[in-house]
Amino acid sequence: MHSPPQNPHDLSRHDLPGILATIEDEVRARFDAREGKVADYIPALASVPRERFGMAIATLDGDVYSVGDAQVPFSIQSISKVHTLTLALDAAGDALWKRVGREPSGDPFNSLVQLEHECGIPRNPFINAGALVVADVLLSHYDDPEAALLAFMRERSGNAEVGRDEEIWTSERRSGYRNIALANFIRSFGNIENEVDAVLDLYFFQCALRMNCVDLARSVRYLAGRGVCPGTGTRVTSIERSTRINAVMMTCGTYDAAGEFAFHVGLPAKSGVGGGIVAVVPNVLSLCVWSPPLDDKGNSLLGAYALHRFTRMTGLSVF
Repeated sequence: MHSPPQNPHDLSRHDLPGILATIEDEVRARFDAREGKVADYIPALASVPRERFGMAIATLDGDVYSVGDAQVPFSIQSISKVHTLTLALDAAGDALWKRVGREPSGDPFNSLVQLEHECGIPRNPFINAGALVVADVLLSHYDDPEAALLAFMRERSGNAEVGRDEEIWTSERRSGYRNIALANFIRSFGNIENEVDAVLDLYFFQCALRMNCVDLARSVRYLAGRGVCPGTGTRVTSIERSTRINAVMMTCGTYDAAGEFAFHVGLPAKSGVGGGIVAVVPNVLSLCVWSPPLDDKGNSLLGAYALHRFTRMTGLSVF
């Protein structure tokens, strides 16, 4: 007789601390290869030590497991686009999708190319152009969108100390010429309604938030919990919207490497050029990994490897 198949979503089967320790050992063994490049187009990011590595897991049962530099804060950059998308969808509803698409871009995250041909409608909310439109939506629906976003991040992470990194914010504001160009170009098509400087200020603010792996893993648990934040039972967003956000993370969350990421990892995820990646195992847990050196698509090279090893060692994948 054949024994019944085991349920990989049963976390009692997995030694999560042991798995994290094994992944850390494997990742640190690869540091000597000097793979990847720390982001330097934002000058303040260039000084982050490339040897940093942290990883954290937050389960729907309330358990948190971490390893390495998981408690060290870093600039979350584009990971924040998951949270601003959540707020914008709850504020504007499906009308948001008339102003930003849901398709992979196939181009770098800061590209202007498609906007010319597609009349200022960004391909998805996770490339820079799309996130600028989302920021514009938040400006139209919140009296103080920075305060609203900050409160959201603090509540989701359980860390009241989450805040803006002043050095990163200043560095981005002084060197963000491509984003300035994107915002003005989108405005020329009428798809940004507020003042461009206000949109840019909010965008740079969200990217300059400092959080650690534990904060970030907790901050996206509502996407693993079908829109409900575990512990408090707070409904953060609807089941429908949490499902849709996960879908866009899967197809667009790692820029024009989303197909490769889905192939090797198989989880909805969102990366940032600060070296962080958050990922979601629906109905089970959420994760965050941090390793600053990036691949040529702008994703953490060893972070993606760590998530690949996690899904292979646990079988926790959406496929």
